[in-house]
Amino acid sequence: MGNSSNSSSDCTPIPPARVRRGAMVLASFAIFCLIATVCQAQTHEVVCSAGSGTFVSEFHTGVKVQVTAARSGELATRACKAELNWNKQKLIISPNAPRIDVDAFGVDLGMGVPVVALQVKKTTADCCMSYQIYSLQKPPRLLRTITGADSFSAVDADLDGRVEIWADDSAAVDGFERLDLGQLEFAPPIVLRFTNGQLLDVSAEFQPYFDQQIAKVRAELDARQLRNFKNSDGSVDVQDVKLKVLEIVWSYVYSGREPQAWQSLADMWPASDVDRIRAAILQARSRGIRSQVDGVSAVVPATRKEHAEIFDGIRPAGGGVPTVIPMGRSGRARMLDSINDAAQKKPDLILPEPIQLWAPISMGASQEVVLDLVVDSAGKVRSAAPVDTTKAMDADLLDATTQWKFIPAFKDGRAVASRVRIAVSPER
Repeated sequence: MGNSSNSSSDCTPIPPARVRRGAMVLASFAIFCLIATVCQAQTHEVVCSAGSGTFVSEFHTGVKVQVTAARSGELATRACKAELNWNKQKLIISPNAPRIDVDAFGVDLGMGVPVVALQVKKTTADCCMSYQIYSLQKPPRLLRTITGADSFSAVDADLDGRVEIWADDSAAVDGFERLDLGQLEFAPPIVLRFTNGQLLDVSAEFQPYFDQQIAKVRAELDARQLRNFKNSDGSVDVQDVKLKVLEIVWSYVYSGREPQAWQSLADMWPASDVDRIRAAILQARSRGIRSQVDGVSAVVPATRKEHAEIFDGIRPAGGGVPTVIPMGRSGRARMLDSINDAAQKKPDLILPEPIQLWAPISMGASQEVVLDLVVDSAGKVRSAAPVDTTKAMDADLLDATTQWKFIPAFKDGRAVASRVRIAVSPER
């Protein structure tokens, strides 16, 4: 398998970096830190952008997933192509798109079969991605398409063995109150899960995450400006206050707490305009991702299951040759052979394989940093911590791990959470 990441304004691939695997100690992030990258307005790393970047991997069923540059004759173009191949047959997912990402590979999203989930931005003019889920059984078929988010991410957020799809309802609020998506700190978060083949909105199960978002926004509100806005007829130009009030209100709405949402709206919005804006918020949600679900879960957080087992993917101390994973665009395929060699030492556990790893430009020429990771059954990093706690940790590198993606570990044919250790350093 080969793959690469793409540049953004503040997080770009550095010159090839070395990554070694070994033992691990668990240290958890809060849900807010782990999921914030999905819901904050930012540029998300994808495996192929403007024809740059490649992902090729074959699942054990014989279905191969390929994301490469689209071609015009013999020449590569500044567009991306995704396809599935099996038994000399081919299924084109997208022949020509500006951005394509592989979010999950070999994962069971609750649909009863292993799948590959891809994000496709069909045109540069589109605000949002299309999330396309294909089975990895022969013949592969499209199981579900979800649209309307700037980014989707399949994650086992609380490591209970269930995978959720975290998204933002960007399309629903694009142009809301004449606001541009770029002005928002975050579009309304929404959490989805497949249960018995049905796509459910399970956002209400993650109210603590929404509460952290709400508390953060409330702390940023200027009391004088809020008072001026509240006492106006709604025409006062206090755009920052207006945005923050909306973010608070729709965080309550999307997490299943409309009474709190409308009370907050009454407390902070101009009284003469409350009825209108309330109706507008509900209308926006009704035409967004919520319109694509099969049902809504009202389960409260206290009823969640116990944590799933985290399998140890370490090598014996001092055993084996360190695996090298360059973080730039070259040489990623070298990791596959090394992982397979390691897996032979633990035949009951197939270790994770990288889909996309990258480091922030701020890492510069710093020395090697050894990180302990927990990779969940969807292939996302659920915790990251430096092994040597006596040395300062590059905060941007730690943040970058929240967007790292792996093909998860497998045990007895199913995706599982696992522990890994990697050592990252710029290659000189």
